[in-house]
Amino acid sequence: MKLIALILGLILERLATELLHLRELRWFDRYFDFSISRLLLLPSWLLYPGVIAALLIPVVPVLWASLYLAAAYTPLEWPQIMTAVLWTLPYVLFAVLILFFSLGPRDLGSEVDEYCAAVEAGDAEQSERVLTELCEVEHSGAGDIEAVEEAIFVQATNRIFGVVFWFVTLGPVGAWLFRSSDLFRRRVSFRFSRDPSGLEAAVAAIDNVHGALVWVPARLAILGYALSGSFDDALNCWRSYELKSDLPFHRSNDEVVACVGKAAMTGFLEESPNSAAAARNAMRLVHRTIFIWLTLIGLMTIFGWAV
Repeated sequence: MKLIALILGLILERLATELLHLRELRWFDRYFDFSISRLLLLPSWLLYPGVIAALLIPVVPVLWASLYLAAAYTPLEWPQIMTAVLWTLPYVLFAVLILFFSLGPRDLGSEVDEYCAAVEAGDAEQSERVLTELCEVEHSGAGDIEAVEEAIFVQATNRIFGVVFWFVTLGPVGAWLFRSSDLFRRRVSFRFSRDPSGLEAAVAAIDNVHGALVWVPARLAILGYALSGSFDDALNCWRSYELKSDLPFHRSNDEVVACVGKAAMTGFLEESPNSAAAARNAMRLVHRTIFIWLTLIGLMTIFGWAV
């Protein structure tokens, strides 16, 4: 069931572009603003439990619906197979809906296409705006090849691979938990960029909690990049990076994904690429990795490891 829901969710994300603005979940900012204001009142030793509680509260309705729909289904004998299908269908549709809102908040492929079109049209203002959204910080270099490559690999982890991993692990609850943590991280970073006073501890706590959720899917994404691209270059980059890196826990995820993703692209680009070509090749590597993940999840499903 998870594999079917996952495939349908990825297809829906790509096709329903006119509905993508719904996934930005701006109305959720009020809840996160309220949570941040409460966190600022907590003593330091309660900060991490407070962040975890703030993330779990939005997950409760999804957990309740998942348990209710899953409890309605029990394996049946062949004469009752149609009844089983009818009971399973609501859960699959629910899982697809949760996946649709968890993947994102924008379709990465569409955003990369938008950036490439702006670069090729010579629209520096538009390309800088899209690159700023991808990097999540103000960026003035519209044609910065390294910046766009790194941003695509980092966003692929936050928007796709993290959601897919936790969906396979915990079902719709896992996908929504990961998306909630990413939305919380984005919101507190936005608040910090506007007014950093008093938010340092909250930013660190939220980044670390999100980093813990990202750690495994980031490493699995790295393996996918290595298998999809230049395996030796990717593996050597990963090994050397882990040996010398002294970045904080949450920052190391982004840095190693960007480093290995770029290394795996060795040989993909022409001799004199522009940023649009670099972005397309990075996205191509992401798509190959998604295909590898789906293939492995399919094999796991066949052997009963991811049902």
